[in-house]
Amino acid sequence: MSVRMGIVNLVSVLVLMIEVMASYDPGFQANGLSMNYYLMSCPFADNIVKDTVSEALQSDPSLAAALLRMHFHDCFIEGCDASILIDSTKDNTAEKDSPANLSLRGYEIIDDAKQQLETQCPGVVSCADIGGGPYYDIPKARKDGRRSKIEDTINLPIQLSTTPSSLERLGNVGSVSKMWLLSQEHIH
Repeated sequence: MSVRMGIVNLVSVLVLMIEVMASYDPGFQANGLSMNYYLMSCPFADNIVKDTVSEALQSDPSLAAALLRMHFHDCFIEGCDASILIDSTKDNTAEKDSPANLSLRGYEIIDDAKQQLETQCPGVVSCADIGGGPYYDIPKARKDGRRSKIEDTINLPIQLSTTPSSLERLGNVGSVSKMWLLSQEHIH
């Protein structure tokens, strides 16, 4: 499959994922989110993120699916709040260290984009708003989560989940066809 066709498939799955997450998480499309949220406070934010992600995808096209999967795992828990990025401490095991999340990749891309954003606009752009990339946009103005606990990941589908198990875990998300499409990233 060509890289372009893979990107088209990824965008299709992303649109479906956003639709599913919006139906699963009432806060996903909360008032105040905007595609132009950083237009005045950090006008180059979208370009920085898009350029960072594009550069990473040129090196490794499989990171597109990895970033999509990370975004899904983040949104599945407490909404799209970047809590998946929080590291564990001696007193708390974070979502990132859950067995369901150990195979996630792409953290370095988010870190790179955040570092560049902090250079241009210190303290302005949330990690939760770094998602997206060169091929899709997501509404901005989400706040970063401050809570990340491994026990919150108990219902996340894991890579080796069976179809009945995934259907049970994703039962609130929508139809069987939506679950199947979302689960395909785990296979590829």
